[in-house]
Amino acid sequence: MPEPLAPALAEVRGLLLGDDLVRAVAAGRRRGATPRAPRVELRPVEVSAGRRVVVTEQRDGAAPLTRTLDAAALPGAVDELLAEPFGNWHVDTRSATVQLRVTKKGEAQVHRGAPAATAVAAATHDRAKRHRLAPDDPLFTAVGANAAKRRQVDAFLGRLAPVGPPPPADRPLRVVDLGCGNAYLTLAAHRWLSTRGPVRTTGVDVRDDVVAHDRALAERLGEEGVDFVVDAAGTWAPAEPPDVVLALHACDTATDEALAQAVRWGARVVLAAPCCHKDLRRQVDARRREAVTHADPSLRSMLRDGILRQRLLDTATDALRADLLRLHGYRTDAVELVDPEHTPRNTLLRAVRDDRSAPDGLAGEVAATCEALGVEPALARLLRA
Repeated sequence: MPEPLAPALAEVRGLLLGDDLVRAVAAGRRRGATPRAPRVELRPVEVSAGRRVVVTEQRDGAAPLTRTLDAAALPGAVDELLAEPFGNWHVDTRSATVQLRVTKKGEAQVHRGAPAATAVAAATHDRAKRHRLAPDDPLFTAVGANAAKRRQVDAFLGRLAPVGPPPPADRPLRVVDLGCGNAYLTLAAHRWLSTRGPVRTTGVDVRDDVVAHDRALAERLGEEGVDFVVDAAGTWAPAEPPDVVLALHACDTATDEALAQAVRWGARVVLAAPCCHKDLRRQVDARRREAVTHADPSLRSMLRDGILRQRLLDTATDALRADLLRLHGYRTDAVELVDPEHTPRNTLLRAVRDDRSAPDGLAGEVAATCEALGVEPALARLLRA
């Protein structure tokens, strides 16, 4: 049944300005009038500064025009759109769907119904996709991060989130990144952990120029509680033992040095993304013919060809690292760090110290694996030293 247009548009206005909005579309034209754009869409988004509404206007023969509006700018923009002679409005909220059609007589034909299932799903999806660091976080601007890099950071923080401990009651949480490189993950972890309480983060790298870059980056961001030092993972000594140790893409046995340090310090949480697995390959390649001949028969077919041998020993390196951490009181799992399309070095060893006894027979399994391959992992040597 037709209704007066003005109060019907006022109802739409309330929905567009409400917190329950999921999506709204204005399209078509009224009799004898043409709106400035054939189609306009409004969709709310969450950013670090709070809720915003993205308005996208389709334009004939030109790229869409997009605006992002805060709470102060939204009412004026909505009033402008409602004044345009659109023939139809479709508004989805979490609690209702309202469709308004302007008749030839200039009245409103309004259908009000339950929320569409797709709108409810979209609202749920939007809530689930809130980032641990917002896409407009100053860190991303400072490092020139594209969308793929932002996804990598969010994936990494997603791996840290379940195990990242809150700060102790009497002091800041102490975090160390051994082999911090360009430090964007170091700073991402620091910024996210700082939302839970005081944090003190130290990045360690062997290169002077890298550390100078990282210090300048932290200063540009105005980051507090972060410092960077020039040293190697295996030799740097903190004033106080850290709670969290990161070793992200440390090359070859630098990962083992970082893990050994973390065990010696009794770190509560360790996250290591190994890179450049050369240790076991060097040991096997040095005596390749003998290694194949004398290997356990079940392994020989995987040791004959170079690429298969490399993949086997890469996997064995990380599997033995995980088991050695378990033998030293850590609950350990191996997970993907980020989507494999971003980097082939995609394994993350995540360990949480709980001082539980190692599984029965694990030490024997580690010894048997080493004997079958004819190797001694660097981490085993370092932990024995």
